[in-house]
Amino acid sequence: MRKPDIPDNEQQRISTLRSLNVLDTMPEERFDRLTRMALRLFDVPISVISLVDSERQWFKSIQGLNVTETERDVSFCGHAILNDDIFIVNDATKDERFFDNPIVASQPNIQFYAGYPLKHPDGSRLGTLCVIDTQPRNFREEDSTLLFDLGQVAEQELLTFQLATLDELTMLSNRRGFEAMASHALNWCDRTNQTSALMFFDLDYFKQINDVYGHNEGDRALHTFSNALLSTFRSSDIIARLGGDEFVVLFMNSDLTQAQQAIMRLEGMLSAFNTIKSRGYKIEFSVGVAEYKPNSGTSEMELLLLADRAMYRCKAEHHRGDHH
Repeated sequence: MRKPDIPDNEQQRISTLRSLNVLDTMPEERFDRLTRMALRLFDVPISVISLVDSERQWFKSIQGLNVTETERDVSFCGHAILNDDIFIVNDATKDERFFDNPIVASQPNIQFYAGYPLKHPDGSRLGTLCVIDTQPRNFREEDSTLLFDLGQVAEQELLTFQLATLDELTMLSNRRGFEAMASHALNWCDRTNQTSALMFFDLDYFKQINDVYGHNEGDRALHTFSNALLSTFRSSDIIARLGGDEFVVLFMNSDLTQAQQAIMRLEGMLSAFNTIKSRGYKIEFSVGVAEYKPNSGTSEMELLLLADRAMYRCKAEHHRGDHH
């Protein structure tokens, strides 16, 4: 059996795949409809929308088999993502790459495979829409055209999935995106026994910026703040805009002391913006921090609530310190 090669852009491919926030999500009708259509159109027993993760292929939608993932090494889809063209194996038992593959030699006895590689606009091939049969068959030109069309619909659905988890103004994750990524991240903290810190930011006097300078300037302030967050934290940290002027950062593998240091760096970044007098306003924030202890059983929602409460205490102190 020949294992699939690793694509040249593997690191970027994996980070694009994970940024979709689609792995390990529940089945959805819009994807299942495509695999059901494929079963009917191609008259095959198995159809799958598969996403190739670093060690496994995970199925967003699957008809005809009762599994959610398999090892990447035995996958046909791992081979299919190496090129832009539809990947066709007419008879796997006669193909030197696959004849002794366990999923060919025994259950589910795959003999025919055709997979359309699902592409992201950045060029990454993330997985496939594929049709599978337990007997050999030929795939005609018009079959390829049909699979191509269905595959393009699947690509669009994956993109809308990503857009549904992004905040359009700042292009940070939105609340839905944050919740999807945070639960993964906390599982990772549990497995690797690492502490993390959740910071909940709320911009001070944001309503005044909007009221006095207008919404365009308000948007600009949100942009400036989100860029400052991106510059302060690492790409492995989870940064999101929950809505309005509320932002959160899950600061991976760090404790309260490191969180405080990061907050000071963030204040330093913003001070450059705040010294420009012509703007007439400053970007200031209140922040609350909650520490996540591995295997504590705290959910991402509970953690969010703890940080939110801490932020309100901080805000109350700010306002007590103000004389206007």
